[in-house]
Amino acid sequence: MDSRTASPVNVTVVGSLKDIGRAGWDRLARPVPARLGAVDFQLEDIPLRELVESDSQPQQTTTTPTGTSALESDSQHEDFGYNPFLSFDFLSSLEDSGCVGEPAGWAPRYLALGADITAPDAVVAAYVKSHSQGEYVFDHAWADAYRRAGGRYYPKLQVSVPFTPVTGPRLLVGSAPGAKERRALLATALSRYARDIGASSVHATFLTPADADAFGAAQWLERTDQQFHWMNEGYATFDDFLAALASRKRKQVRRERRDATPEGITIERLTGKAITEADWDAFFAFYVDTGNRKWGRPYLNRRFFSLIGERMADDILLVIAKHHGRPVAGALNFIGSQALYGRNWGCLADIPFLHFEVCYYQAIEFAIERGLKRVEAGAQGEHKLARGYLPATTRSAHDIVHPGLRQAVAAYLVQERAEIARIGELLTEAGPYRRAEPMGFEAD
Repeated sequence: MDSRTASPVNVTVVGSLKDIGRAGWDRLARPVPARLGAVDFQLEDIPLRELVESDSQPQQTTTTPTGTSALESDSQHEDFGYNPFLSFDFLSSLEDSGCVGEPAGWAPRYLALGADITAPDAVVAAYVKSHSQGEYVFDHAWADAYRRAGGRYYPKLQVSVPFTPVTGPRLLVGSAPGAKERRALLATALSRYARDIGASSVHATFLTPADADAFGAAQWLERTDQQFHWMNEGYATFDDFLAALASRKRKQVRRERRDATPEGITIERLTGKAITEADWDAFFAFYVDTGNRKWGRPYLNRRFFSLIGERMADDILLVIAKHHGRPVAGALNFIGSQALYGRNWGCLADIPFLHFEVCYYQAIEFAIERGLKRVEAGAQGEHKLARGYLPATTRSAHDIVHPGLRQAVAAYLVQERAEIARIGELLTEAGPYRRAEPMGFEAD
């Protein structure tokens, strides 16, 4: 390890992305390869500056690292491509619309590493939570058990993209060498901050392997769950995908697509400037109807959809179904550089199989046309298996402050991980893709 003197570093906590700014945030959320000197951080004494008000001025509290490792490569670096949910535009739209904030029970706290808050070396988005809604990794039973034992589970600290069950980097460390050290520092800072504010726990959800490893090294508890993703095996057309399915499943998909679009039903795929405020009006009605029926309260408001339409329309695919020209159903997708992410759906008409067409088959067609590697269709849903989507394990990490609660949760997670793995194996085996026939032939 090189012993040359490096610039001091510190961790600052801010309450809005505006404190960091678009350039500072997106430089880490959308990294490009770099060959920069990296710092070997000491983790024992991390100062935390809390700068919750946007117009506050930071205090110059620093700690000095021991040296640099400019020639050290980062074997933990992973390129998952551009993830639109990590962008300044998406996260700031949640803030500016009021979907996150103190009244919503999602109080933003962004931890930024570095002397200059507007050009940080690493960042992580965290939220002080007063409930467990909108996370998709459920800990209600933990909260209830702790309450019955006399504890106070809330506030807790949540490391995630609000209302978004999509795997992606949480510890945004850039692409310079030394990313492993920066991840370790942020993980430790999160634990320290949770204890400083009296939180019961910290929860980091939908993690990449590198982030999960960093939290594991910091002795956080690992949890797994399951989603269903469609993988593009180099298909040139939707028919190429169908050819990979077992005969019975192939016929089923063709029948569902036909029955989903009876006379009078048309499907439109909109992106970029083609999406209008009228389209958002229609989609919001679908979204509210689904939210009211399933969860009782939609998380996103109408202003949020206008903001993402203004700020990141090229990252959006809106699929709209119309009946004789009147919008009756829709699905909202976000476009990454490697994946299409299905997020929200709604329907005001009872049309058989329309859900499968608008949410799954249109997404697959779009991914094939764009050359995307996969479609992630959101949380849960074993019905997706028959439509070509296979089980994919998701990972989260949990730092529980109280020793007794931590011990109980740890014991539970051992059993849960084993069960998730067992179910995943069974579902994969039951997948819709064809297997070799005895004579090398499968009748259609």
